[in-house]
Amino acid sequence: MVAQGFTVDLNKPLVFQVGHLGESYQEWVHQPIVSREGPRFFASEFWEFLTRTVWWAIPLIWLPVVLWSIFTSIQMGLILPKVVILVAFGILVWTLLEYTLHRFLFHIETKSYWGNTAHYLLHGCHHKHPMDGLRLVFPPAGTAVLSVLFWNLLRLVSSPAATPALFGGGLLGYVMYDVTHYYLHHGHPSTEVPRELKRYHMNHHFRIQDKGFGITSSLWDWVFGTLPPSKAPQKKR
Repeated sequence: MVAQGFTVDLNKPLVFQVGHLGESYQEWVHQPIVSREGPRFFASEFWEFLTRTVWWAIPLIWLPVVLWSIFTSIQMGLILPKVVILVAFGILVWTLLEYTLHRFLFHIETKSYWGNTAHYLLHGCHHKHPMDGLRLVFPPAGTAVLSVLFWNLLRLVSSPAATPALFGGGLLGYVMYDVTHYYLHHGHPSTEVPRELKRYHMNHHFRIQDKGFGITSSLWDWVFGTLPPSKAPQKKR
């Protein structure tokens, strides 16, 4: 595609090209290329490796951390019913965080060179190549950094015994989100609930990209009025 006199060469590493699109970047990145073959991001093999993650690495790496967190709260004296409530609340907090990040950060409009470059790395690549199976889940190194920040934030607002359970719930919510996200792109659901979730998310990718920001559910889209038109309540005449 040619934009502002610049041509993106899909046969070369993309990350340091897309910034040159300037104001045309938003139009370019929301014209999806539906192919299971993902593009190359970097010339460097090291940096290229860090951008690719198999989906099963997410539960393999993070579910043991979830279990450790929950067990730590129990060891610190919290009774099981309270731990269950804290974990459930942590999952709920994650769903709000999932929605907020997707709507306000992942879909921020950029036009500068470094703004476009950062956006492409963060989320634009997913909209440009939605079927790239090795870039559908978040790289573990990035999750580790964000987890440290999340843990320290929870320490400020909860007791020492409650912090691990809340953290475990939030991290479990993240694992559910990433695995669900992969399944919505590559799975073939046979029951109504996952089929509806898949339709909902594909609608976000291919029809109305400024609505339907929820992945694991449409709860916060309903709360904040970002349901796609087919899902929004119809006004009575």
